[in-house]
Amino acid sequence: MKIKRRDFIKTTALVGTAGALFPVPTLNAFTKAAIGSEILASLGGQWIPSTCQGCTTWCPIEIYVQDGRAVRVRGNQYAKANSGYVCPRGHMIPKQVYDPDRIKVPLKRTNPEKGRGIDPKFVPVSWDEALDLLADKMMELRKNNETHKFLVMRGRYSTYQNGILYGSLPKIFGSPNNISHSAICAEAEKMGSYFTEGFWGYRDYDLDRTKYLVLWGVDPVSSNRQLPNAMRKFGKVLDNATVVTIDPRLNTSSIKSHEWIPVKPGEDGALASAIAHVILTKGLWNKEFVGDFNDGQNRFKANATIEEDTFNERYTYGLIKWWNIELKDKTPEWAEKITGIKKEQIIRVAEGMGNAAPHVAVWLGPGPVMSPRGTYSAIAIHALNGLLGSVDREGGTLRHPSVSAASQPSDDPYLDEIAKAGRAHKKIDQRGYKNFPALARGVPGSGVVTNNVANAILNEDPYDIKVAIGYWNNFNFTGQEGQRWDKAMAKVPFFAHIVTHASEMTQFADIVLPAAHHATEKLTAQTCKANLHSHISIQQPVIKRMWDVKMDETEIVWMLGEKLAAKGWSNLLDYLKNEFKDPETGESPKDGTHFAEVVTKVRTKPAYDTIGGWEEFKKKGVVNFGPYEFRKKWDNFETVTKKFEFYSETLKKGLTEHAEKHNTTVDDILETCNYTARGESAFVPHYEPPLRFGSREEYPLDFIDYKSRLNREGRSQNIKWYFEFKHSDPGDKRWDDVVKLNSIDAEKLGISDGDKVKVSSVTGSFIATAKIWEGTRPGTAAKAFGQGHWAYGRIAAKDYHAFEPRGGNNNDILPDEYDRLSGSSARNGGYAGVKIEKV
Repeated sequence: MKIKRRDFIKTTALVGTAGALFPVPTLNAFTKAAIGSEILASLGGQWIPSTCQGCTTWCPIEIYVQDGRAVRVRGNQYAKANSGYVCPRGHMIPKQVYDPDRIKVPLKRTNPEKGRGIDPKFVPVSWDEALDLLADKMMELRKNNETHKFLVMRGRYSTYQNGILYGSLPKIFGSPNNISHSAICAEAEKMGSYFTEGFWGYRDYDLDRTKYLVLWGVDPVSSNRQLPNAMRKFGKVLDNATVVTIDPRLNTSSIKSHEWIPVKPGEDGALASAIAHVILTKGLWNKEFVGDFNDGQNRFKANATIEEDTFNERYTYGLIKWWNIELKDKTPEWAEKITGIKKEQIIRVAEGMGNAAPHVAVWLGPGPVMSPRGTYSAIAIHALNGLLGSVDREGGTLRHPSVSAASQPSDDPYLDEIAKAGRAHKKIDQRGYKNFPALARGVPGSGVVTNNVANAILNEDPYDIKVAIGYWNNFNFTGQEGQRWDKAMAKVPFFAHIVTHASEMTQFADIVLPAAHHATEKLTAQTCKANLHSHISIQQPVIKRMWDVKMDETEIVWMLGEKLAAKGWSNLLDYLKNEFKDPETGESPKDGTHFAEVVTKVRTKPAYDTIGGWEEFKKKGVVNFGPYEFRKKWDNFETVTKKFEFYSETLKKGLTEHAEKHNTTVDDILETCNYTARGESAFVPHYEPPLRFGSREEYPLDFIDYKSRLNREGRSQNIKWYFEFKHSDPGDKRWDDVVKLNSIDAEKLGISDGDKVKVSSVTGSFIATAKIWEGTRPGTAAKAFGQGHWAYGRIAAKDYHAFEPRGGNNNDILPDEYDRLSGSSARNGGYAGVKIEKV
């Protein structure tokens, strides 16, 4: 089947390389297939359902297969979350599947020297030899009672079966070390909703009924979550609601928004506090949800302290504390000096939000919160949803309907004494240390600190790592100040990498295990949410494997279990054989591929039984749940007080427990972790000034990192389409890697459009092309993350064999710093100062 180039442009191009404010095509144009179903049906192929994992939306999709080849992708026509739509990332799946640079067979390293730019001298080996080497290394750890020195690292492409490779393998073996990518993604977002309403997760939004949509550090028609749903509905939202985008960069959403607020990077907390101040002083808070003064008279006046017993709260807690501690003097005039936003716009937007309440959705993204003090920005921004009564409310924010699924069988009985002793050790990422509270779900030391693993390995604190497995991860490229990962992975004696492509991290591997492609060659299931619905969708082999690849989370684990059993330790294989039975036949798994099917059926049976059984699930590909029922949480939020907390007793509890663990005070913990709050301010939404690396004198510009709409979780850069259509990111250019400057800054620096420039920070530098673009706030430099690969393939790298990168990797100039309350890596918030010089 041939797809004309102009048809692809129609379906994917959003914006061109014109000026800052240019017309944008109807957003629906690139979500539906350009070629009609009736034409495709005549071509002799069939649509087979699967799931795309090109971003965190995890859309149910259908792949058109003709003569055994995947040729086209569309949204699953039965899915409620994406309503049969798919974004440009989905259309790139066939290109990714048939990439000639995919790893085709297992590889073994023959060069013992490791480092960036050093040829591993890989040679092909059999699966038998590769897994035998890995099993030998693991058995050495058991023999020496060092199972805790085994590490499993997980990237994004985890599914409903991740509990096998990521969970049960290290657990039964005896290691506490399963480290996910989460803290380098958007974990700090969850802190906003958790420490106000007790919800640890990403939210959904009722776009059909909202009257005022605030996109805060998020561009939902390009990146983040729920892309097809947002793209499909964005035109309707623009007709029915006011849309405001808050971002220092003119992103795709802001081009179409009614208001663009280019806040100074890192000053979002000040803007949120000022908006809250206006809403209260104007009497625009939602009284049904929040409550009111006993006598009905508004006492919120600038700089005035209020007695707490004068206000009767309903479903919230601590409003007057919040006002007295933080908000009473946070006027628009005060915020204008800090944020660079005129007070008139702050007042106008705050009044608009208040007048539209409760049908207001403040959509929080990673932009303002993946920064060194991001937890408090997240809390301050999400608190506005509480103030406006839009939490768990029509037209506002929501959670998701529950999904019918079975839990993974317990693996506890399969832990022997060696495993129990090994798991008693601390985790390698140093979570729970004094300087890493990592308060996931409010529990000290429960959150992952992904990027700090490199430091821990280098310092052997709490111990050294001797054997590691990584899958679908490339932390040497995706981790800030990735040079540390180069050194850390060179230090690990034995590393096995399960991937589709030879990434930067793969260059440090001792064995490389070729992974099946997620959407076309695996059998598993996935769950996600959007559009007031949740779903379970299938991933299934829609094509025959062209190469000797295996499924990561099931098939490879089974084969490894067989190897370990042959060497005298059968606990892992016993668990896989004994605890998983085909719910239809009662059979135990026979081999790795059968095991994948059995696990998928075990986990999804409660869902697929509702639509007619396993075969119907394979045919339709999705089971929907919903729509969401609103206002079920109002009198039972999962906080300490069971209320929506403006004064967070939940955060106070977690911080106090962490401080007591280290025999110190909460104030000392906050100082150690680089926050400015002291005393009661720590427990209310408040403004924290940004922490910045590099003096203004030497590094005058704030660096803005953002994500391309073409990033398939950072794994699409070896596809020509990624570069051919790069101009679909506002201000970017085809086949180039540009850093965007406002003309004011460019003139000061003597830089012209198209100049080659060196972008430097306190940690590193790269070369890029200057793009003079008015969509960049003065005082900032913006560049899309994604380019700069020196490995991965012949397209991603400028010269793969010479390890020469194509473009620059943003993480080379981003310092290794954290929002320590969550454990999240910093990449936003203007924390990285840069200087730009003409080459």
